[in-house]
Amino acid sequence: MMNPTTDSDRNDRGTHPMVSRVIDTPIGPLTLVADDVGLRAVTWPDEDGARVGLSGQLGASDSSAPSPTTVHSSAAIATLEATEAQLREYFAGERQDFDLPMHLVGTDFQQEAWRGLADIPYGQTISYGEQAERLGRPKAVRAVGAANGRNPLSIVLPCHRVVGASGDLTGFAAGLETKRWLLAHESDQAPLPFA
Repeated sequence: MMNPTTDSDRNDRGTHPMVSRVIDTPIGPLTLVADDVGLRAVTWPDEDGARVGLSGQLGASDSSAPSPTTVHSSAAIATLEATEAQLREYFAGERQDFDLPMHLVGTDFQQEAWRGLADIPYGQTISYGEQAERLGRPKAVRAVGAANGRNPLSIVLPCHRVVGASGDLTGFAAGLETKRWLLAHESDQAPLPFA
């Protein structure tokens, strides 16, 4: 069960101090970002945050080593800890869904598309067209693809489960090899070691 908080009617993108943590995973390091409202981002190696609306804000604060001038919200740190624990369970094959407070910042349409990702069952895929239909906007296929491309909560909101109309793997911020690995991880096939 997801607990998304949205910001479509508030312009407070910068008013919540954020904390971050980098964790090692089978697909490489992931950066987790949270604030006192919830999880803001799960980003890929070498990502600067621009894709998820956090340009230049990643890596500024590591909750595991707080600076004396940074006030860390206990809620934000608790969110990072819960996210890390749930991602570890996911990669160990012990978790299929995430139950985390989320702070989604984006347009109403983006937030609707991102929340819809949580409804795609573990181990299954849908097309961008099917996702658009599920949103009640069957002609918004490209808009759905664009929204998914800016999904701030990679893996937690599983945009990797969305494929092209023919079933082909298409666009993914971390690359198609990572998308392929995640889908294999969720299927009956054991994923190959990540390169």
